[in-house]
Amino acid sequence: MLKQIFALLTWLFSSLRDLAPIIIVIAFFQLVIIQQPIPQLGDLLIGTLLVTIGLSLFIRGLEMGLFPIGESMAYAFVRKGSLSWLLVFSFAIGFGTTVAEPALLAVAKEAAEAAAQGGVISDGIEAKYQYALGLRLTVALSVGIAILIGVLRILKGWPIHYLIISGYVTIIILTPFAPENIIGIAYDSGAVTTSTITVPLVAALGIGLASSIKGRNPMTDGFGLIAFASLTPIIFVMIFGFFF
Repeated sequence: MLKQIFALLTWLFSSLRDLAPIIIVIAFFQLVIIQQPIPQLGDLLIGTLLVTIGLSLFIRGLEMGLFPIGESMAYAFVRKGSLSWLLVFSFAIGFGTTVAEPALLAVAKEAAEAAAQGGVISDGIEAKYQYALGLRLTVALSVGIAILIGVLRILKGWPIHYLIISGYVTIIILTPFAPENIIGIAYDSGAVTTSTITVPLVAALGIGLASSIKGRNPMTDGFGLIAFASLTPIIFVMIFGFFF
């Protein structure tokens, strides 16, 4: 029991240490630059405590659940020797985690509201829902394809820089022709996909896959999937803008 309590306190201290730079910056600018007392200090302290606890539990959950399951499933597919099922799983894990990504939900909702205010779509509940859903599915599809390509890269040993450079060249070519109102959303969509749910599973999948294949190095081959997951949404969302 004492060991568990000590472990919990260690996690909390570690999370508080990670949050300390943010707390120091806010306190410095509020007290030294703005020179005003911190408003609603009690609520702020309670909120900080809740964030610390939540961050501790989240990180511990990743260590106990998401990282192991990603690596174990990669090992299992390699032992099974089924390339087609591995690729299907790679696409499904990229698509599924992105659809459930909280950051993408928030950005898609805000994008729909902005599109309605800008006159791109009608200011109705159904129109905004369809726009947000279409944006989410487009980003999820792009991430699924990105993870599939990334897994193929690990299996085939393709150089990652050629694929990344090709992707950004495609973005540069598409940007001048894409609708102006979708370009900012497209670039933001590339960032929000690499968030709390997608990153742990995808990173664990890449490392587990590279570790289980002879001739592959987890350090040089296991990483890079996240780069694809943040690259392809920009391309797909700009294409989405052409048709919506």
